[in-house]
Amino acid sequence: MADRDTSPMGNEYQHFSDTRPLTAEEDPTQLVRYEEIRGSKLGDVRVRRVIPASPKLRYVEQGRLSATTAADAPQTGWEKVTMALKRTLIGSPLSTARLEHERLTKFKALAVLSSDVISSVAYATEAILLVLVAAGSGNLWLTLFICLAIVALLSIVTLSYRQTIPAYPNGGGSYIVAYDNLGLLPGLTAAASLMVDYVLTVSVSIAAGVQALATLWPALTPYVVPIDVALVLLITMVNLRGVRESATIFALPTYLFVGSALLLIIVGSFKVFLLEHHPLFGNFAHVAPSAPLTLFLILRSFSSGCAAITGTEAISNGVPAFRKPEARNAAITLTWMAIIISTLFIGTTVLALGYGTLAFPDGNPTVIGQIAQKVFTGPLIFMYPVFQIATLFILTLAANTSYSDFPRLSSLLARDHFLPHQFAFRGDRLAFSTGIISLAILAIVLLVAFNGVTTSLINLYAVGVFFSFTLSQAGMVRHWWKLRATHRGWLRSMLINGLGATATFVVALVISGTKFLEGAWIVMLLIPLLVVMFLLIRHHYLRVERERTTEVPLSPKEVHHRLVVPVAELNQATRKTLAYARSISAHVTAVHVHLDPARTIALRAGWGLWQAELSKEEQVQLEIIEPSSRSLARNLIGYLCSVQEQHPDETLTVVLPEVAGRSAIGRLFAHPHIFRLKWALFHQPQIVVTNVSWETSNSLVRPHAIHHRFIVPIAELDRASIQSLAYARSISPRVVAAHVAIDPHDAEAVQSKWKKIQSHSALAEESKLVVIESPYRSLIRPLLAYIDAMQEVHPDEQLSVILPEFVVAHWWEYLLHNQTAWRLKTALLARPGIVVIGISQHLSRVAHPDGRVV
Repeated sequence: MADRDTSPMGNEYQHFSDTRPLTAEEDPTQLVRYEEIRGSKLGDVRVRRVIPASPKLRYVEQGRLSATTAADAPQTGWEKVTMALKRTLIGSPLSTARLEHERLTKFKALAVLSSDVISSVAYATEAILLVLVAAGSGNLWLTLFICLAIVALLSIVTLSYRQTIPAYPNGGGSYIVAYDNLGLLPGLTAAASLMVDYVLTVSVSIAAGVQALATLWPALTPYVVPIDVALVLLITMVNLRGVRESATIFALPTYLFVGSALLLIIVGSFKVFLLEHHPLFGNFAHVAPSAPLTLFLILRSFSSGCAAITGTEAISNGVPAFRKPEARNAAITLTWMAIIISTLFIGTTVLALGYGTLAFPDGNPTVIGQIAQKVFTGPLIFMYPVFQIATLFILTLAANTSYSDFPRLSSLLARDHFLPHQFAFRGDRLAFSTGIISLAILAIVLLVAFNGVTTSLINLYAVGVFFSFTLSQAGMVRHWWKLRATHRGWLRSMLINGLGATATFVVALVISGTKFLEGAWIVMLLIPLLVVMFLLIRHHYLRVERERTTEVPLSPKEVHHRLVVPVAELNQATRKTLAYARSISAHVTAVHVHLDPARTIALRAGWGLWQAELSKEEQVQLEIIEPSSRSLARNLIGYLCSVQEQHPDETLTVVLPEVAGRSAIGRLFAHPHIFRLKWALFHQPQIVVTNVSWETSNSLVRPHAIHHRFIVPIAELDRASIQSLAYARSISPRVVAAHVAIDPHDAEAVQSKWKKIQSHSALAEESKLVVIESPYRSLIRPLLAYIDAMQEVHPDEQLSVILPEFVVAHWWEYLLHNQTAWRLKTALLARPGIVVIGISQHLSRVAHPDGRVV
């Protein structure tokens, strides 16, 4: 602590008066301690303000603090190494206030959100040719008309989404539109379809890009999969740096491809039709038909070419990423995207027909690569490697569309409890890091499983996206119908979206039918499985909110304490732990399991001598348990169950001593029996577990000298938080509820709800609320900074932190809970003098005496 003058009073020492600022007791956001300094003369009293020397928290207003950059600074050596590595790879953290500056211009948005559609030029024509050649080279002229049909479909979809953008300026993705207008299952089906499509977009784009590279340098063919994985990791790291920075990095490759592709079309058309006088049709080398030309074959080639439309909805889904006016900028970008892809797709198809370019089943060399090799000759020969590298870049960048939309969609699903809540949090660079990393892992799995072959992956592609298109457009039809009484142009808009829904539904059926046996069945099976997963996760979250129980009462007056302290030997940690327990209640029992006769005899002898030195108010009864097995945990839990039966109206707390200063792994290896006991107690309902962390010193602590102060971290004001506050208030009136807010709206909502709850509470049960704004979205470090500051401001008090913890039935459910609580608990146990109290929140189920739950 340091003596500093940061008050409006002007001097370090001030005359005491009734107008002095609130103390930390009256307002826990005032992280100062006032000391009265009495002078030599009668009535000469001055006040000295004592505040932390390096404050990590800034005072905002009464009840609200803000974490400074010092609060987010790494503390341990491991944290410093990790932070240095992260800053090297992805850059320094960005504050939430920078979110507005991370938005995209139309120029950058076209590169990020349209790259998926634009990149399809590299393989859409090839996909049509590869299927249609089964009818023989004499029928490949149909490629142009299939291409024109796809462009017409693209125009319909683009026009439909131009209706969606102004209707949903906060992001009109298929999930939002379908959920809002058609209901839960259609919305989740659209979300599942899009998620599958986003993963396939990354896989197909990367695989096609690497095959373009292998066309340029055939020696790389055996290393296609490792290069695929390396590119996924590279693009993942770039996206972790933030949306705006990834857009800046990838804008140049996008426009390099567009420019070189336009040059390819212009030069190629001039050479093949004007200089070499090739006709538009009839230039293919003879290929004998292996199947008759049927409507089914034409539809198959059409469905393969429809990969050119995937990613069209990215702009509608990412409207919030645009600069203001968002809707207008998004609509303009969508129009330019449609014009660019139509021009490039038709031009590439015309050149393929003019040069008679056939597609190879293994995709090497690619159709567009063969065209470039024929066009870029003579003075333009240098453009061939430039074009192939630009193709690699645009195909790799096409994956960036998914990296933009998959995390955003995942965050929306997490917000609605359909995915783990971690997906809703922004990382250091304001990107949804959990979604980005998950997308990378899934894409790598697909690339490895399919050996990086584009033609194999593309059979799974475009199935889900057209179902999501259909649901989105059908949702817009319902949207305009609901607005028919208030919106003047509702009929025109409804007809446009109705046309889009009908067209995309027909295409979805065609793709599903023609590609079912070639891999589409995998996607059609995966989509309902994902919907079931979403529903199960939401059911679990809702069940936790509805059925989690603990026997801690909701009112401090109803909490009657009984404490049990397991004792292995009589040492300083044991004495201090018993003093802590005795300061809470007179109903304290020390328990020793008789597993080692020599240790038990020594404990009995030492216990009697020690108790004789204590006053009657400080003495604690020792009970020796005769073991029924060699397990310490089972014997103790059996004893605790009998205590609960004898005292059903009391709250049972088990107090465990620990030595501070070690890491979590160090504590585990130093006292494995305590870790096993903790794990067993964690699964026991009606038991509160208190971890008393002491320094290794010889100083003694007496119960009457312990003055309690409690901090209760709360995520929201639910039943668990109220029970934790009641437990704390039953011990001490000095209780603070601390909430870390990662956005201002969250802070205001919690403060508003707190006022409503406190208005219904008796004055004796009131606690103080502190909201800590976290500009860098960290939940742990600002809270630790506040706990450290309170420990400095109140050095003569025993600070205890209460953490509610969820106990669930299956191991995988722990992925949905407790990460923040466990990290906070681990950090606090390493701090000497901090007591950590865990109140388990159980779902309704039966517990066995041996610690197992069913």
